[in-house]
Amino acid sequence: MNLLNDINQTMTTLIRTVQHSVVRIGNGRRGFGAGTIWHSDGLILTNAHVVQRREPEITLADGRSFPSQLLAYNESVDLAALYIAANQLPTIELGHSSQLKTGDWVVAVGHPWGVIGAAAAGTVIAVGQPLEQNGYRGELVQLGIQLRPGHSGGPLVDGNGRLVGINTMISGPQVGLAIPVDIAKKFLQEKMGSNATSV
Repeated sequence: MNLLNDINQTMTTLIRTVQHSVVRIGNGRRGFGAGTIWHSDGLILTNAHVVQRREPEITLADGRSFPSQLLAYNESVDLAALYIAANQLPTIELGHSSQLKTGDWVVAVGHPWGVIGAAAAGTVIAVGQPLEQNGYRGELVQLGIQLRPGHSGGPLVDGNGRLVGINTMISGPQVGLAIPVDIAKKFLQEKMGSNATSV
């Protein structure tokens, strides 16, 4: 019983820490999606399908709201980078999606159906296999997690709380997909230079 309590406490602490780095992205009539604070000086990463080339309002976990500026957008990898005029923001330690293995425990955080900062946990099904889903063509992390509308753009973290992916879409019952963080690093480096990949 003590072991289960320890695991529960560890996971609760991990999720609460991650929630501070998840933002809400205004999405007009469709509600809002999620975004992940990538850099403490206001760089936000999310899905291209969440922003759709717009510059939405961003709401931080502490309730502060900011207008955003669209810095980079790539529909083919479903990623977008936004900037808000804020600093000293909480970030998530970057991990390496290439180190994920089938069966690894992961947690997806977002705002499914408007539930703020909700977490869903599960395991990795497969990593790095090229897939073509809803116009996306590239490597994805396949998850035994039921992602829902509002999870998109939020962080996928490993058991140590490191960012390993960006939640993107549903593939089937109880199967979610995330863009590997290594792809996100490459996207930011290509669009914004090497400094964008460091936290």
